[in-house]
Order: sequence, then structure tokens, then C-alpha cells
Amino acid sequence: MSTVQEVSSAPVVAAVPKKAMSLGPVASLVLLALLAITPFFVKNFIIFQMTMVLIYAIAVLALNILTGASGQFSLGQSAFYALGAYTSAILIEHAGMNYALTLPFAGIICFIAGFLFGLPALRLSGIYLALATFALAVAMPQLLKLGVFEHWTGGVQGLVVTKPDAPEIFASMGLKVSQDMWLYFFTLVVAIAIYIVSVNLLKSRSGRAMMSIRDNEIAASAMGVDVALYKTLAFGVSAGITGIAGGLGAIAVQFVAPDGYTIQLAIALFLGMVVGGVGWLPGSLAGALFIVFVPNIAEHVSKGLSGAVFGVILIFIIFLLPNGARQLAYGVQAMFSKMRR
Repeated sequence: MSTVQEVSSAPVVAAVPKKAMSLGPVASLVLLALLAITPFFVKNFIIFQMTMVLIYAIAVLALNILTGASGQFSLGQSAFYALGAYTSAILIEHAGMNYALTLPFAGIICFIAGFLFGLPALRLSGIYLALATFALAVAMPQLLKLGVFEHWTGGVQGLVVTKPDAPEIFASMGLKVSQDMWLYFFTLVVAIAIYIVSVNLLKSRSGRAMMSIRDNEIAASAMGVDVALYKTLAFGVSAGITGIAGGLGAIAVQFVAPDGYTIQLAIALFLGMVVGGVGWLPGSLAGALFIVFVPNIAEHVSKGLSGAVFGVILIFIIFLLPNGARQLAYGVQAMFSKMRR
């Protein structure tokens, strides 16, 4: 009996103080300034890559809410990313809807899908929940290829998405804003809004309830927390945010196809969360930088052994920073504190 109590009371992930959920005001302003000026000094391809960094940062943040806040592991985020991407693509190409208006629809549909998936997942935890979500990620590309959906999804051929132009107001002001630059700033605004909402969510009563479930499910239930509700709510919120990221990804890449949302994407998002720091929302950006740029670095070092180089880099990072970018940020903060003294 004592052994069961010890296992059930052990937190799934390391607890993160509420104050550590966000960056300080000075660091936030510096980071925001760097993100805002970057497009003015780089080429369009780098702007596109930075846009994908922001998109993956949103998806990693969503996974962080699920794992870091409620303690539930998921290897199926690529399924919700794909659902959001196809929702936006279908609404843009078949319904002629404005690209910005498709994002709320993608978020709502994925929220409902995640909430419904969370209901049967209530019976699972730990590695068994991870395997169930893994099965969802594996099945999604095959479901998108079914003939019954081919009229909408394009089947194996996928759908081409029209890339939006910058608003005409910029041209009337004499400002030349390219499609890539406009989409970058649009994605940046969406990412900032989602980040602020997520931080406030985790600081709210619902966020505290999720974190209490993460730390000790039995104690949370004894304190009156509706464990089933908040577990499924965490799944729904995480899936909804991931769906918005998927919609943005479809608009940025201008194409959706089933083979673009395989289990490799789910694993990449999970790695991004680990590298950024589980439970530390600002680390989502660091994790996204890892997802986008480290594979390119590995391929540049050796095209034939890019996978091996990537593995070595990953092991090296985990060895130096077992708690991810959060550990590095705390170390820098401590260094500056000593310098002030």
C-alpha cells in the first residue's frame, strides 16, 4: 500500500513556480524588440524560417500546457496540428474565407477534438497515455488519405493554399512589405496573444487546478478539484492552440498534404518542449529554434550522417542543460544578480 501511495504522489514533471511561467518585463521587452527588428536585416528565406519558428513555438507552448501544467504526456500533437492546418486550408480554398478568420475555426475544431479525445484518455496515464496519443498521430495521415474526404482534403495530392498579401494600407503609406514579412508580423502578433493568454491561464484558478493534478492527483481530488474536467480541459486547450499553429503553418508553407504531418512532427514538438524546459513557457521559443535550425546545422555538417550529428547535438544539449533552456536562463539571471551586488 505504501508503495502505491509513493508512486501516485510522485509528480510526473518537475514543478515550476508560478513566477517562473513567464519572463521578467525587461527580458520580455528585449526579446520582443529582437523579434520585431529581425525581418528588416535578413532575407526572405530567413524570414520564412523565423515564421516557422514562431509557429512551432506556439505548438510547443500548447504541449507545455498539457505536459508541464497538467502532467499528461502526449505524442499525438501532430494530429491536432494537421487538423488545424487542413481546417484553415479547406476554409481558404473551398469557402473563400479570409485567412485570419480561419484560425479561430481551426482552434475551436481542434479544441473539441482534443476534449473528446481526452475523455477516453482519462483511464490512461503515463506511458499508456503516451502510446494512445502515439497511435492517434500514426493514424491521422492515413485518415486524411481516405477517399471519403478526398474532395475536401485533396487526398494524397494535398491542397495548395494561397499566400496572403500584405494589407494595402502599407502600400498607401509608401511602405514596401513583402508577403513573407507581413506573414511574419501577423504570426508574431498571434504568438504574443496566445502566450499572454496561456500565462494568465496558468496563473488562474483553472491553471492552479491543473498544476495540482500534475503534482498529486489524489490530493487534488481530496481538495475538491474536478480531476476529470481539468484533465480533459487541458487536452482541449492544448489541442486548440496546436490547431491554430497548424493553421498558421498551412498559410506559411502554402501547402498541406498527409505526409507532412507524420509522427516525426509529433516527436519534434516533444523534443522542442524538452529542450526548452518542461513547464517553462518562454522555453517554447528556444525549443522551436532547435526544431527549425538544428536539423539544418546537422545536414550542413554532414549530409550522409545528418541523423547521427543531430543525435550528438541533442545528447550534448541534454547533458549540459538537463532542465532545458530554463536552466540556462536561470543561470544568466543569477550571474547578472551577482554582478549587481
